[in-house]
Amino acid sequence: MYDYVFSNALIVDGTGRDAYRADVAVYSSLICLIEKPYSLSARHVIDKPDLVLSPGFIDIHSHDDLEVLRNPSLLAKLAQGITLDINGNCGIGLFPMPKDKNDLISLSEDILGLYDGPFSWSDYSSYAEMIEKSGTGINLGFLTAHSALRLAVLGSDYARAAGDKEIEEMCSLLDKQLKEGSLGFSTGLYYSPCMFADKRELLSLLSVVKRNDKLFSVHHRCEGDDIIESVSEVLNLASESGVRLEISHLKAIGRDNQDKIDSVLSMIESARKTGLDVRFDQYPYEYGSTSLFSLLPPDIQHLSRIEQRLAVSLDNEREEIKKEMLSPSGWDSIYSLVGPDDIKMLSLDSHHELEGLSLTQIGRMWNSDPLDALLDILSDETGRAVMMDVTESMENLKKIMRHPLMGFGTDSLFSSSSPHPRTRDAAMHLIRKFVSEDKILSLKEAVRKMSGENADRLRLKDRGYIREGMKADLVLFNAEKGVVDTVLVNGKAAILDGEYQKTLSGAIIR
Repeated sequence: MYDYVFSNALIVDGTGRDAYRADVAVYSSLICLIEKPYSLSARHVIDKPDLVLSPGFIDIHSHDDLEVLRNPSLLAKLAQGITLDINGNCGIGLFPMPKDKNDLISLSEDILGLYDGPFSWSDYSSYAEMIEKSGTGINLGFLTAHSALRLAVLGSDYARAAGDKEIEEMCSLLDKQLKEGSLGFSTGLYYSPCMFADKRELLSLLSVVKRNDKLFSVHHRCEGDDIIESVSEVLNLASESGVRLEISHLKAIGRDNQDKIDSVLSMIESARKTGLDVRFDQYPYEYGSTSLFSLLPPDIQHLSRIEQRLAVSLDNEREEIKKEMLSPSGWDSIYSLVGPDDIKMLSLDSHHELEGLSLTQIGRMWNSDPLDALLDILSDETGRAVMMDVTESMENLKKIMRHPLMGFGTDSLFSSSSPHPRTRDAAMHLIRKFVSEDKILSLKEAVRKMSGENADRLRLKDRGYIREGMKADLVLFNAEKGVVDTVLVNGKAAILDGEYQKTLSGAIIR
């Protein structure tokens, strides 16, 4: 007898075709049979014809690398219907482990959060084994992060281009992680230490990616004033190396740059026509979130956290930092692009009383210029500092969301107690906002971007669709309200009738 049957289900199957009704039977971890309505029976029959049954959602851009060790259930993902996510994005990841683990911990904590357990793994294989030992509520895939490779080879001397032997060592380490099952390579050219890599290093690493036929994911260098040049840089890297390119969270930051998104999309479309395999992902919000320290100029970002705090405290250095932030050259100054009204504190370990306030509001409270207020906060901060900022117009966000090359990602951050709402609600927000309310996407288009599209991008042969023989990663939800009712992960009920079932049936995708 089947374990579950979704009876007379309204199926949106991930292919982009019209919805249809059928019975869907699940046995063990697989979708076993799809038959005419009310023709199948099972131990558990779920008969909710007013709800939509779709493949479990695939989050192609996530930062759950440590959250899965802190909270193996990953309930925040399950509760929005996500059954698989991809981590190690933006060049920020946890393997291979450098000799000095503290370098990796300090560089990643604003994005990945704190972890009290031992950082006892050395490479992808041992990291994946640690997750498998503690269990996971959803399926997980991992990219090998550029920052970890640079720290493993260069150590704390990472604020420079690598030499030939160092590049060779990084390539060897990358090859090892990919052969152990990592799904690809990611870099964050906006972030330290990835920003210090030269073209020679990047192309050498991408040759390893190409040889292993894996994915290259990139947070490109400038999403603001120089976005056209920045996107051109990564398109050229992908073209020269022949890799499959995934551009992370595509957007144009800053009010003065919103008219550039059409040119950026045209560039990507033109690259596709030449044969380049390029796509992009985005989360369904016009505001983002990242480390507050990442607002500092690149020549300050390469310093240790203690040195950064000292630099913003010294009068002479502070004045130079302010000049750079107000008149940047060749890098994204989020402060000047977005402005202090639209930069809000999400989590400050040393100034909890400021959480939820904008830099403008803090400046008024402290009788200070907002930029000085920002630097005062950073000079005091001994722990995590995470902010939220309005990055783009809703018009441009809608344009990106409905583009045929866009795939769904959350860019989830679990580094603060009050994370960006994309962390806990991105999938259902997309359904509510862009399908039910604004009708920017049809339901079948949205589900396609959230399931089959990303499965194809990752070259997964057994997930992302409702088909016989596929893994039973399924979500039953109310499309009008954007509320999840039932989620199956590898054929096991993780959420049933809206209630968490305390299962850990996820797996590592290699």
